Amino acid sequence: SEKMQRRQSHKTPKQPLHVRRKSQTDLSAWRKGGRIDSEKPLQSHQSANDQKYDSQEASLEQALSYLETVQDHVVLKNSVLQKHLDAVESTALKQGLPPEGFEILLNVVLSGKFADTVNTRLLKSLIPASVIPECSVVKAVSWLCVSKCSGNIQLLFLRWLITMFDFIDRKEQLHALYGIFFFFLQDEKMCPYVCHLLYLLTRRENVKPFRIRRLLNLQAKMGMQPHLQALLSLYKLFCPELVTITLPGKMKIYFKNSDGPWKAAITAVRQRNQGTSPLSQTVFLGICQPQSRKRKWNAHLVIPASSTNTNNLEEDKDKNHVNLYNSNESFPVEQLRTFPQLLQHIHCLEFPSRMGSVLTNPLLLHYMNCVKDESIYLRLYYWMGQMLQEECSWCVVDNPSKEEFKSFLKTIYKAECFLQEGFSACEEFLYKTLPLWDGSCCQSEVLSLVSWIPLSSVSDIKSYLYDPLAQLFFTSSIYFKCSVLESLKELLQNWLNCNVIQEDLEFSSLNTTLSGLVNVVAELVHFVGRISTAALRLENNSTFLLYFILDFYGIVCDMYLKYNLPLLIMPPAGVFYPALLTMDSVNLNQLCHIMYRYRTNLVAAKENELSKKKILQFKFSSQTYQEYNQYITAMVGCLWTSSVFEKDIHPQGLRMDDKLLSKTAVKELKTSFNIVNHPAMMGYSIQFLHQICPDDTTFNFKLIKGKRWDWYLEYLYSQGLKGLKVFIESSIRRVSQAS
Repeated sequence: SEKMQRRQSHKTPKQPLHVRRKSQTDLSAWRKGGRIDSEKPLQSHQSANDQKYDSQEASLEQALSYLETVQDHVVLKNSVLQKHLDAVESTALKQGLPPEGFEILLNVVLSGKFADTVNTRLLKSLIPASVIPECSVVKAVSWLCVSKCSGNIQLLFLRWLITMFDFIDRKEQLHALYGIFFFFLQDEKMCPYVCHLLYLLTRRENVKPFRIRRLLNLQAKMGMQPHLQALLSLYKLFCPELVTITLPGKMKIYFKNSDGPWKAAITAVRQRNQGTSPLSQTVFLGICQPQSRKRKWNAHLVIPASSTNTNNLEEDKDKNHVNLYNSNESFPVEQLRTFPQLLQHIHCLEFPSRMGSVLTNPLLLHYMNCVKDESIYLRLYYWMGQMLQEECSWCVVDNPSKEEFKSFLKTIYKAECFLQEGFSACEEFLYKTLPLWDGSCCQSEVLSLVSWIPLSSVSDIKSYLYDPLAQLFFTSSIYFKCSVLESLKELLQNWLNCNVIQEDLEFSSLNTTLSGLVNVVAELVHFVGRISTAALRLENNSTFLLYFILDFYGIVCDMYLKYNLPLLIMPPAGVFYPALLTMDSVNLNQLCHIMYRYRTNLVAAKENELSKKKILQFKFSSQTYQEYNQYITAMVGCLWTSSVFEKDIHPQGLRMDDKLLSKTAVKELKTSFNIVNHPAMMGYSIQFLHQICPDDTTFNFKLIKGKRWDWYLEYLYSQGLKGLKVFIESSIRRVSQAS
């Protein structure tokens, strides 16, 4: 029972720690809890560890007792003081401080009994091993109100509180102090940090007219400061009827980074504690979920302790959750486990103040999809923008690990795929850092994020996205070129999926949106056409590269019918003719299917235009039809009638004079690109001849004519060349009539 009391002692933070009597028990429990391991180490290691932890425990206990009881001002060079400060710092940096130590140390720091040098060292040593009791923070705020310590210590305490916000076990009493924190806005030096703290604490019920007036007065006095804009923006999202002023657009950084002195220490402590045992991972933030060893961003990817009193909620489980339907109650997100729970408590969910944990929780992502709460997106925008800017592997010089940043980008991409929309903070990050990107660091992750760039703000997409990508595209390997094309194909697909024009909507109300969408998509398609033409020349018409290019145009050719977008853009001649003369049957078959879909879309557009059932805002230009007819003439002349060198009328086509053709000295030149002699079809021709004339070894392709030509067509269709089949049946009159 005594051991159980030791284990449970940290759950009653309202009882202050009396170092002389009780700290031995509490610190022992903390020490033993940190040494649980799933595998039994050797006895000698156990003994060594026991001695080490006993020594640390005794040193920390003595240090807390000394710091709490000393009354007189102590000289900084006092050896006893320095010894105890070293003990606190050493323990904090190695394994973090137990919950029971925070009340003592915060009281010491904010009571002003020591010089600022000592208080600064103590504040920088406040690294939690598990959680920080809320009551210790509340008492610290009471010390803040009486101004016993210097202004520098007050600022450092606020920075510490912001950094450790998610380590506080409960936050209900902190929310009750909202008005106290708001009062500190009048201090010009404290104002940025107080705004940051209020930003984390703000709920809808905190937005009051008098507070809005106070913020507007501060804005008039100080100017449009980022921290004031952040709080006003959040207020406006909660109560737009109260905040009637127009605020500037989103800023990349609202608040200054506050976690500088503690960032590395938090990471090191967590890695040591989690590396010790699987159990310690579940108690690091006081929740029962496995935690990652990742750095700061992944620390925020785990749902923090809720501000709701979980003990009271657990006591009410037998009451059919009646109290949870009270609008004043909130349901802690760390208890959210199933989709039915989400549906039951969707009206009273309280999101974590730091939004990183949302990215890895499918239920909270479902909530974001169902409840379009702009405050959630604003918080997520701020948090994600700051994380990306601070930890970018190719922008931050002292970033030791690219793998962790890569994992973070993957997490963002998975969340975007789940939500089926991109994050504006991620878009701004890409626009800002792509000019500095070398194309190799986190390549697949960056290109994946490119595919989810939102359609909302695309005015500068050429200079921010296309130009940096083009520079890397032309100077990189063929594999990078293919990756870029795949990413741009997915970007086009996502734009079209997210902006399908519904036929039952009022067309007139969508004119501006539709016009903008058409312009943006057209710009993307033209960009891909330009870089594809150049890439095929650089890579000697690589069939591998051509596959990805045609895959992109497989979406472009169907935009009118499949996505209801009044836009069709033919591929440039630099793409069409290399595909027509390709050595690979897969690409030729894909080209045939693409041309068939172009025909189907153009015919449907012409029929709609002629029927005049409704007024069309967009009509395909005659140039589109003309270009299609030129391409189809070239394809039929090449694959079927063997007249491509005579009838191809495209300016960049295959038309040649007889004199020039005679100089090639190629026999049967005119039929060299039909479906029998085409380099991509040669293998099928040989196999067909072997089947119908097994004894003939001359491979006389002239035998494939008449009925054998029709048999050959059926043979090609049986080999899976469905694109060739639909193209011939739709574009060749004789075959079309026969079908």
